[in-house]
Amino acid sequence: MNAVEPKILSSTLVIEEQEIDIKASSAPSVTIGIPVLNEEGHIERVVRGFLGCGYPNLVEILIADGGSTDRTREIISGISQEDARVKLVENPQKFQSFGLNIMIDKAVGDVFLRADAHCYYKENYVTKCIEVLLETGARNVGGSQRYKAENIVQAGIAIAVKSFLGNGGAKYMNDQYEGYGDTVFLGCFWTNDLKRVGNFSTDNITNQDSELNLRLIEAFGDESVFISPNIQSWYFPRDTLWKLFKQYFRYGRGRFITKVHHPQQSPIRGMLPFLFICTLSILVISDLIIETSLSSIWVLGILFLILVTESMKTVSSTKEVFSNEIWSSNKKEPNFIVRVFITSISLALMQIGHFSGFLYQVLRRVILQKKGW
Repeated sequence: MNAVEPKILSSTLVIEEQEIDIKASSAPSVTIGIPVLNEEGHIERVVRGFLGCGYPNLVEILIADGGSTDRTREIISGISQEDARVKLVENPQKFQSFGLNIMIDKAVGDVFLRADAHCYYKENYVTKCIEVLLETGARNVGGSQRYKAENIVQAGIAIAVKSFLGNGGAKYMNDQYEGYGDTVFLGCFWTNDLKRVGNFSTDNITNQDSELNLRLIEAFGDESVFISPNIQSWYFPRDTLWKLFKQYFRYGRGRFITKVHHPQQSPIRGMLPFLFICTLSILVISDLIIETSLSSIWVLGILFLILVTESMKTVSSTKEVFSNEIWSSNKKEPNFIVRVFITSISLALMQIGHFSGFLYQVLRRVILQKKGW
């Protein structure tokens, strides 16, 4: 990733040979919160990376464990014996939103930086978060959601999210975008702001980040959430198609709950898969019932061509970034045809999964009168 190691020189943090105005005496204190469950393959790398990041006022790293059955807890305990800033926190409810809220309530830092155990972070990640937080006056800052892949399914997902069909035009999915948005990947918050808006929602366990950011915007104004290309981390997506479907099924459920709680602020992209597939389903069913042909077979054929064409276009446009940044396996890169094939499937599953979850939550609310998860 060609990142430069942060250094402390005369109590002033220097990143990439450029001095910034964050000194040990005035730097906001930072609590890093990491919800985990069975992350023995990643947690030590992430925690030690943060401990060695060079930020002058990192006061604690809280790790909320949801009942890991592997060596995650053992690894955390070992590191905490070396550095008392590392603290294991119990999360009996298991879900991330509960763990995040427990850590926020315990946090002593001025700033709460949310992290994920299944990510890679640039060495200056913490410092850049604080720098952008101070410069912009935003209530939450973060970067775009960048991806890495170790197999062909992850490769397809990483390419698919570069397409409008895969990201719906979300600003935080554009790694070149800099400016205000409605959400970011992960996030770096003022701790008191989180407490003022009521922390993360436990009614919505998959769309909790977006829902929280909407509450920040409602409470503090449109310039509350800032996306910076200088805040860089990399995320490993689901490694099987079934896991991808389940993930987007949950996303669909979460988007409906967010829409119910924030009918005016919720971005329209959260409803597009549901509205589109509903319309398409009505067309196909009507075509089967009535005698007059509505040409649904032609519509499906055109949509298939659009899907494949968009996949080919996206694979072509991401060729350089795929080789230089996304593909991180020692195995040979998948060829163009394989990438187009798996990207097409990924795009289709994202829409179908999201639609299915949204519909499930609609029916759950209408028929069972269940408002939450």
